Amino acid sequence: MPRIAYVNGRYLPHSDAAVHIEDRGFQFADGVYEVCEVRHGVIVDLTRHLDRLERSLGEIRITLTMSRMALSQVIREVLRRNRVRNGLFYLQVTRGAARRDHVFPPEATPATVVVTAKSTDPSIVAKKNANGIKAITLPDNRWDRVDIKTVGLLPNALARQQAKEAGAQEAIYVDKNGMVTEGAATNVWIVDRDGVLRTRPAEHGILRGITRTTLMDVAAAKGIAIREEAFSVEEMLAAREVFITAATSICFPIVEIDGRTIANGHPGGMSQKIREAFFDIAEKTAI
Repeated sequence: MPRIAYVNGRYLPHSDAAVHIEDRGFQFADGVYEVCEVRHGVIVDLTRHLDRLERSLGEIRITLTMSRMALSQVIREVLRRNRVRNGLFYLQVTRGAARRDHVFPPEATPATVVVTAKSTDPSIVAKKNANGIKAITLPDNRWDRVDIKTVGLLPNALARQQAKEAGAQEAIYVDKNGMVTEGAATNVWIVDRDGVLRTRPAEHGILRGITRTTLMDVAAAKGIAIREEAFSVEEMLAAREVFITAATSICFPIVEIDGRTIANGHPGGMSQKIREAFFDIAEKTAI
């Protein structure tokens, strides 16, 4: 069955889906996006993802004329047409297509809306959870407004490629003061030497991850205390546990960073406890 994409009001075979060559997403990375997990036939945390989309659009002043209800219907239809039970959908909104100019196009220029979906293999995620993954650290060289989920991801792509070439699966950014910010595509957590679960405060230095937010609900339900407090690379390397969170992976334990083993080199109990409870707490929206 061919994959189906939604592009500006039309459902098209994935191979035929396209936008104009002067779309501002292509010319200037002038757009935002969301990625959302689908698990066992339901959409995970859809409300929070759409809330963040609206915030991102507002921060860069893109007007989306499609209502939230209509957009939700499009997402569901794309998932149905692609028969996704376990996988994800990708949603991108740009400022639209217009003659190339750095300033915004005329207000009447319609935004470009693209929705795609694909199935994924849950066993791959399960294997990474069972074995843990490796990471490297890199200086954070991104712009200051990483709290906006823009499509301008060149530094992230380069970081992930560097991680791959080092035999790792994630790159962890470090600010000029030696403090951990976040992963190239994830939020970073530690269980420190005192047994405290910590993650950096969600200000302009990191993206307020949806999985990060729901994990806090999980922790509250399980009586796990969380401290939103920055930590250094040294604290991370000495931690009892390190793990990352993202919509498509939920909670991956990290067992090695920059070639150094974390704790005993095996996934820890905190990440497992959170992962097991996550879908009991997360919002689930039927397709």
